[in-house]
Amino acid sequence: MVRLRDRGCTGGAPPPRRRAEQEALVDVQPTALIVVAHHRADSLTAALARRAAARLEAAGYWVDLLDLHREGFDPRHRVEDEPDYGNRDKRYSDEVYAHAERVLAADVIAAVFPVWWFGLPALLKGWIDRVWNYGLTYGRREKPMAGKRMLWVGLAGLAEDDPNSDLTRALLDGALRRGIAEFCDITDVHTLALFDSEAQGLVGAARERHYAALEARADEAVDKLVAG
Repeated sequence: MVRLRDRGCTGGAPPPRRRAEQEALVDVQPTALIVVAHHRADSLTAALARRAAARLEAAGYWVDLLDLHREGFDPRHRVEDEPDYGNRDKRYSDEVYAHAERVLAADVIAAVFPVWWFGLPALLKGWIDRVWNYGLTYGRREKPMAGKRMLWVGLAGLAEDDPNSDLTRALLDGALRRGIAEFCDITDVHTLALFDSEAQGLVGAARERHYAALEARADEAVDKLVAG
């Protein structure tokens, strides 16, 4: 069984033995990058990310589980990571290049995150802003992201029949599917909005059934991602 990538709280390269195993495996296995953006390891967001990782691993993928909070990613932009549209070969910071390598190495990418104020959490937004940069994920003739498949899974606290639920759907289908993934030449893009993620008003068995239903929908989305 292929182990999930675990780079520790401070990031850095895996130890030599693990790195050698990884390099041997990627020659024969497709790679899945799962990005989770939540500050609590016991959150539903984190649990669904781990569940997706296990499901992709069972489907034959080598899984790179990127926990942005645990790895200490800094979402704040900086001058050295500003794109230079006259120079697609600009050298960005080492942190950006390390993360970009993981994005470019993936055959499928899944981002699992809470929807806050009808948008991305700052941690994930900053990762996109810094890492999905000009000359790295777009802006090149060879289109480095073309042929990848992607899944966005957003967990919203409001109910699915809430009058504002359309704003969550618009985020997934507009800014994320069209504005980011398709702009970067990923045409096989899946989105999933999971509403009432806090199961407010539910207790006991009803609460458990609700969470089981959310998990089943997430499993189905991952299976569609694998099927292409």
